[in-house]
Amino acid sequence: MKSYLGSSAKSLFLVIALLAAGSAFAANKGSLNLQHATNVAGKQLPEGSYTVQWDGSGDQVDLKIYQGKNLVASTPAKVLKVDHPAGSNSAVVVANSDKTYSLSEIRFANKKFALGIMSDGGSGMGAGGGSGN
Repeated sequence: MKSYLGSSAKSLFLVIALLAAGSAFAANKGSLNLQHATNVAGKQLPEGSYTVQWDGSGDQVDLKIYQGKNLVASTPAKVLKVDHPAGSNSAVVVANSDKTYSLSEIRFANKKFALGIMSDGGSGMGAGGGSGN
């Protein structure tokens, strides 16, 4: 009977560890809705719904943007502290002089962080209009 209890405890620990890993992965994923065609990492993404996923430790992460299962853009991003969380997911875009838009920041509903898009080695984070969903 001892071996049965030991085996059950090990199995339970493994299940808990897998659930925790899954939860951590889910925390690095969100949605993005673009109201306009928007430039991201040198690519123009048409308006529409996207999924974002980021990996990394600290405040520098690698951001990947997917449309369905297709990777459509990848760029460095910075995790930014937000004092007042957004009420909904939103994209902060910058209007460029050529009448195009560039993604500057992604904010997430009820989260105390946002992702600032890095561009050309700079912060890429500036004032701009919001594009919520």
